[in-house]
Amino acid sequence: MNFIITETQKAILELYKEEIAESVINIQETRKEFEGQATIVVFPITKISKKSPEQTATEIGEYLVAHVEDITKFNVVKGFLNLSIAESYFLKQFNEEILAPDFGIFPSNGKKVMVEYSSPNTNKPLHLGHVRNNLLGYSVSELLKAYGYDVVKVNLVNDRGIHICKSMLAWQKWGNGETPESTGEKGDHLVGRYYVIFDKEYKKEIDALKAAGQTEEEAKKNAPLIKEAQQMLLKWEQGDEEVVSLWKTMNEWVYAGFNITYKNLGVDFDKFYYESNTYLLGKGTVDEGLAKGVFFKKEDGSVWIDLTADGLDQKLVLRADGTSVYITQDLGTAEMKHEDFNMDESIYVVGNEQDYHFKVLFLILEKLGKSWAKGLYHLSYGMVDLPNGKMKSREGTVVDADELIESMITTAREKTEELGKTNDFPQEDKDELYKNIGLGALKYFLLKVEPKKRLLFNPAESIDFQGNTGPFIQYTHARIKSLLSKSDYRFGVGSLAFGGISDVELEMILQLAKYPAEIEIAAKAFSPASLANYLYELAKLFNKFYHEVPPIVKTEEGDLKQFRLNLCKKTADIIYAGMLILGITSPERM
Repeated sequence: MNFIITETQKAILELYKEEIAESVINIQETRKEFEGQATIVVFPITKISKKSPEQTATEIGEYLVAHVEDITKFNVVKGFLNLSIAESYFLKQFNEEILAPDFGIFPSNGKKVMVEYSSPNTNKPLHLGHVRNNLLGYSVSELLKAYGYDVVKVNLVNDRGIHICKSMLAWQKWGNGETPESTGEKGDHLVGRYYVIFDKEYKKEIDALKAAGQTEEEAKKNAPLIKEAQQMLLKWEQGDEEVVSLWKTMNEWVYAGFNITYKNLGVDFDKFYYESNTYLLGKGTVDEGLAKGVFFKKEDGSVWIDLTADGLDQKLVLRADGTSVYITQDLGTAEMKHEDFNMDESIYVVGNEQDYHFKVLFLILEKLGKSWAKGLYHLSYGMVDLPNGKMKSREGTVVDADELIESMITTAREKTEELGKTNDFPQEDKDELYKNIGLGALKYFLLKVEPKKRLLFNPAESIDFQGNTGPFIQYTHARIKSLLSKSDYRFGVGSLAFGGISDVELEMILQLAKYPAEIEIAAKAFSPASLANYLYELAKLFNKFYHEVPPIVKTEEGDLKQFRLNLCKKTADIIYAGMLILGITSPERM
């Protein structure tokens, strides 16, 4: 409703003989308890009018009703001017803008953005925490694509280090040569099982050493298993053929397992980076920082940066023996990614326990004079809790991603079959439907919450065909598709001759009109949550419309029926497109 801003500028010039900038005119949606569709916040204008907010609002309202055909009446509530817009304006907006094929589609903005997400360790399968990361990273990528960005999705795999050697050593000692093929076990699960075995055996050794008189710290350092694992890591770094061969084999098992999980989750990547290739990067960046005076050397030869003036600490960037720390390789990897893709922005989807790390990383890159560092962003998200508490990988108490996906599909099957609406579906269609509902429930539940918030995931609550859930929105889409099918819908735009659209139909037009703005808001905030909740409000409103308006199928032919069917069709289209951005498929039948 940009015309209101232009007309208000004219009103102020006419009434108070002063030009006013567009930015000063604040227009909001009228609150439901007041009459009208658009509200002008008058307080900033009183500086020009030199009158009370109520008098200013009344004068502007009278001018607009007298001079603007599409503004039919007004009311004033304190400093708020509520405007009623002509029905014909909304019908015209619906027919000419909302029904246009390119409605809600943003042209390319010429910018490239990288989204790095998933970043798993190759010593264990993906769990519920990874699921939130993957779904958030994928959805943000799709959101930015929808907003006109060229998006590159990357995955930095943590495939080296002491934790990887723990699984390898445990398999060497207790694996008896078993493989995913010989056990029928998914590769990432098999390797993860040995990570848990290592931890149990390591704890036994620690307890034995403590019983022999060592402190806990001493026992942790002196346990034979940890020493062997450290020795194995050293051999890997030295390129020992036997160790490297085992490392490659076990990692391949894990990747095969991850690929199945990624496929089931519906996420993908344009490029994989591996820490085994990047962990030596960054040493050149450290040399560059020393030459520029950004870093300094301590007496023992270690290299540091002093960030105390920026409210942070001193940070080690290279050990005294010349080996890298995490920040070293992250500096190098950031350079490598920028050289590979030359993107305008780069988003790291990583849990909030790494908030400090990314503050330091981005600040160092800025101090090194990397012009692209301003485009780096840490999309920090909260942990996922379960009704029965936190997850711990080492103890094998995590909620496994594969088991979670399977249980969601099973629950979807049980709940849908209870309703008895899929009895006539072919089995293949049923299987596909239950997968869509189960994953839709999981994805929507995790994405409808602002990323920064910690969330409690309750699987039973997420699969509900009522309330703010994925299945409710999917069911609304299927209901509309069924209605359109029964009505033998054909697209067409009727004349605007009919009058008297209902309040709920007007609400529907206003809600549909918000879709492009919702994409923009969600994309700018890197948050699918606002889009998810918009889609819920749209679905909820459609169900109100469905129950309040006389049966559309029985409405007599003509412009009114065409208008209502178009309203249904556009609602289905927006639900389908919006849910797809969240990674959720909306079925045609449920």
